[in-house]
Amino acid sequence: MATLKLYRSKNIVLPDSVQEAGIVVDQDGKISKIFTKTDLDTMDLNSFEIIDFGDLVLMPGVVDTHVHVNEPGKTEWEGFTTATRAAAKGGVTTIIDMPLNSIPYTTSVENLNIKLKAAEGKNYVDVGFWGGVVPGNQNELAKLVEAGVVGFKCFLIPSQDDFQYVKKPDVELALQALEGKNSLLAFHAELNLKNSTPIDGDPTNYETFLKTRPPEMELEAIKMITELCGKYKVRCHIVHLSTAEALPIIRDFKAKNKNLTVETCHHYLTFSSEKIPQGKTQYKCCPPIRDHENRDLLWAALQNHVIDSVVSDHSPCTEDLIFTNGNNEPSDFLKAWGGIASVQFGLSLFWTEARKRGFSLLDVSHFLCKGPAKIVGLESKKGQLKEGLDADFVVWNPNETFIVKKSDVEHKNKVTPYLNMKFYGKVYQTFVRGLKVYDKNEGFSEKPFGKLNIKKVDH
Repeated sequence: MATLKLYRSKNIVLPDSVQEAGIVVDQDGKISKIFTKTDLDTMDLNSFEIIDFGDLVLMPGVVDTHVHVNEPGKTEWEGFTTATRAAAKGGVTTIIDMPLNSIPYTTSVENLNIKLKAAEGKNYVDVGFWGGVVPGNQNELAKLVEAGVVGFKCFLIPSQDDFQYVKKPDVELALQALEGKNSLLAFHAELNLKNSTPIDGDPTNYETFLKTRPPEMELEAIKMITELCGKYKVRCHIVHLSTAEALPIIRDFKAKNKNLTVETCHHYLTFSSEKIPQGKTQYKCCPPIRDHENRDLLWAALQNHVIDSVVSDHSPCTEDLIFTNGNNEPSDFLKAWGGIASVQFGLSLFWTEARKRGFSLLDVSHFLCKGPAKIVGLESKKGQLKEGLDADFVVWNPNETFIVKKSDVEHKNKVTPYLNMKFYGKVYQTFVRGLKVYDKNEGFSEKPFGKLNIKKVDH
């Protein structure tokens, strides 16, 4: 019988505490036992292979539930190999792929199977999938739930891709189809405003773009979402919340209805609109980055647990779609592709800002690991260091800084607003189901160990 491995650290992030402990991983890649320091000091450890990380933090692997992989169909933008290597290097052990920006879209079981075939054997971390809600596919939703998608994504406004958006009657048909299916409907929460006025201004100035996506677009969408969420017994989720003006609506609704969850993204918590340089269209995303006061209110909403999780919304593409006038000239924010590539850096991005605001390692684990895993129904497998769960964990140094260099970026396209910025939180090793997939000195595992199409669990 093979010797069991015991992973030790003076700083293991358990569900309710950070303490010196040891984690035993069984042959199936599950956490079979967690020993406290007292246990370790008094027991015979000769039957274990001990891997001691000293003072380094051992934390649950990050669960990023909002990642655009784009394969098949737009693999030149991103692919499963590059996306999951980037994830592993950043301490992410599970990603959930979005249903658009690929060909075909994940709007039917047939299309899901095409994506599964394209992804097979390429993944360094575990990968789950969102399904998509588009007009007329309500009869596909129950079959997609059975096939294992974690939930569904819809747009309430036309996207830059040609993934069709839905109107209120379409949403109601989808919610009716999902009642009793223990699934989740996630919303890109922006609505076009009636009587909107044309926007004037220099298109290379970020403020000109910002005027095209005012907070009212999110507010109107979230009012509709909460109305429908209250009407149907289906869990609803707001992706990439940008505007803090919607927080009172969300807080009041969540006080009386537990079926609504909300995420925000690292770029909304890191950047502020007034500091975005002219023509630097790698900062463009939808909904947009807003001002510093808005950013501070989003952080306060995390402290008050009005927001449930923080994710990347990793949305890469090729350089020519981002830089409309070439790399050396200010680009047009109104014409550029909107999406920020960041799946590799989420842990460090979050910790760099969180540490200044009094957040603890337990908070990091909650918002990046436990919170997102619970939203997509994976809490019995992922998101915490508990006996019986998958042995997914990241070993990192929260006090060590690094500068993002282009040569270190694993994304297929190296365009990101985080280049040359300094962040706290250096990832040393990443483990998926007890298997080491990344080591800062050794690089990546020889073969990709990630599993596909992680099944949901009952709530």
